[in-house]
Amino acid sequence: MDDISVINLILEAGVVVKLVMIILMLASLVSWIVIIERWNFFRNLKSINDGFLKRFWSGEDLNILYAEVSSDEFQSYGSLRVFKSAFKEFDQLNTDNKIDELDLEGINRSMRVAIAADDEEMSKNLAFLANVGSVSPYIGLFGTVWGIMTAFQGLSDATQATINAVAPGISEALVATAMGLFAAIPAVLAFNRFTALSETISQSTIIFSEELASIFYKQTLKK
Repeated sequence: MDDISVINLILEAGVVVKLVMIILMLASLVSWIVIIERWNFFRNLKSINDGFLKRFWSGEDLNILYAEVSSDEFQSYGSLRVFKSAFKEFDQLNTDNKIDELDLEGINRSMRVAIAADDEEMSKNLAFLANVGSVSPYIGLFGTVWGIMTAFQGLSDATQATINAVAPGISEALVATAMGLFAAIPAVLAFNRFTALSETISQSTIIFSEELASIFYKQTLKK
């Protein structure tokens, strides 16, 4: 079946089946927009995160590092966001030269807030991909069932009950199922990939926050 015949099947489909196809095409289009946006987001996040961690563990002075990355124009995700939030709190408390356990708990709280904000940002629009992946096959199946039902109902008006009488209706109905799968499969794959990336980055950030808290604690002991 060539592209022209598929297009003809879509154009000649019944109202209900055509409506199903339009919904699936829109769902597929929006999901691809989300996939591209999320892919660029995670690529940018990983680049920022890896670059920051490389500088952080290089032994660079933390005060100098914070001065460079503290600008609001500097995009901050993952470990960088945690560092900016925690060091800002630590720097403010450090001016008094008196930091106790309650102050350290405030720093830990600021890191937890930063991690939660990161998790929220990373999960943005993933629910949409999950919904498209789970619902689209059923929407396509509904269009298929409706189209097949309409095709067989048309047999009552046909002079001969042959396969040629129902073949066009069944073909256009099956296109709805194919479109449902076309919308669902990329959405499911992208959702699983982005969820795995989100969990990996979140776990890495949590480990970094614990190491950073340990660094702050050791510095307070030196005072």
